[in-house]
Amino acid sequence: MKYNIKDIIEAIKRLADNFDKINIMEVCGTHTANIQKYGIPSILPDNIRLISGPGCPVCVTSQEDISRAVSIADKDDVIFTCFGDMMRVPCGNKSLYSLREGGSDIRIVTSPMDALQISLENPQKQVVYFGIGFETTAPHTAALIEEAYKQNIKNISVLNSHKTMPPAITSLLKNKCGIDALLCPGHVAVITGSDAFSFIPEKLKLPAAIAGFEAYEILAAILSLLSMLKGNITECINMYPGAVTKTGNQTALKLINSVMEPCDAVWRGLGNIPNSGLKFRYKYAAFDASKRFKITKSISEEPNGCLCSQILRGENLPFDCKHFSINCTPDNPLGPCMVSSEGSCSAYYRYKTV
Repeated sequence: MKYNIKDIIEAIKRLADNFDKINIMEVCGTHTANIQKYGIPSILPDNIRLISGPGCPVCVTSQEDISRAVSIADKDDVIFTCFGDMMRVPCGNKSLYSLREGGSDIRIVTSPMDALQISLENPQKQVVYFGIGFETTAPHTAALIEEAYKQNIKNISVLNSHKTMPPAITSLLKNKCGIDALLCPGHVAVITGSDAFSFIPEKLKLPAAIAGFEAYEILAAILSLLSMLKGNITECINMYPGAVTKTGNQTALKLINSVMEPCDAVWRGLGNIPNSGLKFRYKYAAFDASKRFKITKSISEEPNGCLCSQILRGENLPFDCKHFSINCTPDNPLGPCMVSSEGSCSAYYRYKTV
């Protein structure tokens, strides 16, 4: 039986009476944006708190990786390609956007294959694609590299900053950090399958729910988490069965595994996490832009006064930052959480300061 959204809200309110306080963390940028867009916190009881975690791929890309991107993009013989959200992430007094304004050839693409086409059209130039994101976008980068290898294209490479979600969740929540339950990322789970998140109840001893993205789906997942908490049940429930299976997209997973292998990776706010990144296997190592180019010393410091790292760890909300909506806005961002459409600060700015 499918309940309407009013029934779900009333059921949440009844269950909430059993708790003093419940902290639920979401680790998906689309969840973060939609939770604010639909005003979900405003209809929840006051003792239920939704906390944004490290679910925005732009936001968790380390300052070192942004610095490497800026260093490569500033070279005369390079056409640098990336998603639009990466353009305005600050790196000292520069950004990819400011470099393009200064004359560097930096192009926004919507797919890694766009970069492949650009490399074919510009054989005299080195084309670099900035690969970011989790298991959701890694197959597309793997497909790019596989195709470039097949066609023996020599003038394309990837600055690989892809990351995998389970190690980051484990690193962040191994001591629970005041988090009572987890809202798992639907997009990632489409690729990995629901079984990939079984470690949350088994190792972290937290209830978890994989959720879709509409208001009804998010609220239904929250209701399932409260039900598990009341019953002292520790499971991972798939609340997005129309898109997520137990084993995920095996074709995409095999493609990732054939081109890439796990490696340590630095996450903004979380530091170096073992086996949380993806690097190219030896067969494809020649496509690694960080090896192809001489890169100037990277900038590792966070932007001055920016709380992005603390927000990604769930320690602060955007409103806690003294710069929020004053001298940190989407037009003048201090950090990536205000840049990306999936960033917490951006979502709070769009939907809570109107």
